[in-house]
Amino acid sequence: MKRLWLLFSQTATILLAGYFVVATLQPEWLGKSAASLGTVATVEAPATGQASAPVGSFRLAAQKASATVVSINTSKAARRNPRAEDPWFKFFFGDQGGEPQSGLGSGVIVSADGYILTNNHVVEGADAIEVVLNDSRRAQAKVIGTDPETDLAILKIELDKLPVITLGSSDALQVGDQVLAIGNPFGVGQTVTSGIVSALGRNQLGINTFENFIQTDAAINPGNSGGALVDINGNLLGINTAIYSRSGGNMGIGFAIPVSTARMVMNGIVKDGQVTRGWIGVEPNELSAELAETFGVKAKQGVVITGVLQNGPAARAGIRPGDVIASVAGKPVGNVSELLSGVAALKPGTASPFSVIRRDEQVVLQVTPGVRPKPKRQVQ
Repeated sequence: MKRLWLLFSQTATILLAGYFVVATLQPEWLGKSAASLGTVATVEAPATGQASAPVGSFRLAAQKASATVVSINTSKAARRNPRAEDPWFKFFFGDQGGEPQSGLGSGVIVSADGYILTNNHVVEGADAIEVVLNDSRRAQAKVIGTDPETDLAILKIELDKLPVITLGSSDALQVGDQVLAIGNPFGVGQTVTSGIVSALGRNQLGINTFENFIQTDAAINPGNSGGALVDINGNLLGINTAIYSRSGGNMGIGFAIPVSTARMVMNGIVKDGQVTRGWIGVEPNELSAELAETFGVKAKQGVVITGVLQNGPAARAGIRPGDVIASVAGKPVGNVSELLSGVAALKPGTASPFSVIRRDEQVVLQVTPGVRPKPKRQVQ
């Protein structure tokens, strides 16, 4: 009996050793591929049945967000010069009949009711707006409202079973975070590009009145305007709006409006029909050594006030020319753009503390902002 047991043990040991050698050196003999031994790693699908994706792939985020990003085609009717029929005008300038104009941009579906976020410059002056979904459905869009000071617009379409993007948190973003830009560049069709957050809080670019841009190196090109900047989970972080370029194409410097700003504008337009912002009636300027010397101010940081509207909110609160505003409602301000954004965020009719440096003295004034006047439209 012992001999049989010893013979069985030796046989089993030899077979296991042989199996290990074959599995290691010639796995195909066992009907296994090299991939099954770990040369290609994949993310296992969750129990819900969601498709898997290779490690490092943004496939799932792109699929989730792409369905909610639309292409926007705009058209403008031909504008005839009012003097086009004048014989002398025709003699010198020829026939100025004008031709129809078309435009291209992108947008993001943010509501099952059909509300779409896009840039104001994409739809400004358009006579007709057509929205094309990623599933090829088309619909005519209506402009619900626009906010030129942030370059945002809200459209609405009437379609059923619309995919809706999930709003993320732009306030939690950090430089270096990975992001995807989705849009329709140059009209070639929906395109997804990847990059990182290059900088936050970009302002003083001269693009909008209120600027707090997310800067990214994800490729953004003409036609991407109004498209989505999303995180690696497919959640909306911003609305792509502008690029820095010497050639008209991508140079790795793109800007997006944070979703926190877009949400505020959207809620104001949809609920109240307009965006209401705070206003105090001052003429601010960057604090320079010359202005500091002129007004006898010893402040090193802040915004110097060179003019105050008579009987305006700031004047009634005691703000004077030469004062340096250092903070608004507890938030420090370092330049004019930050002051404008800080005041605009205040609720009209509700007093807020302003930290003011007057010569070598610091005082706190309670300022009750009014409603910011609407910007005057330029006559084309």
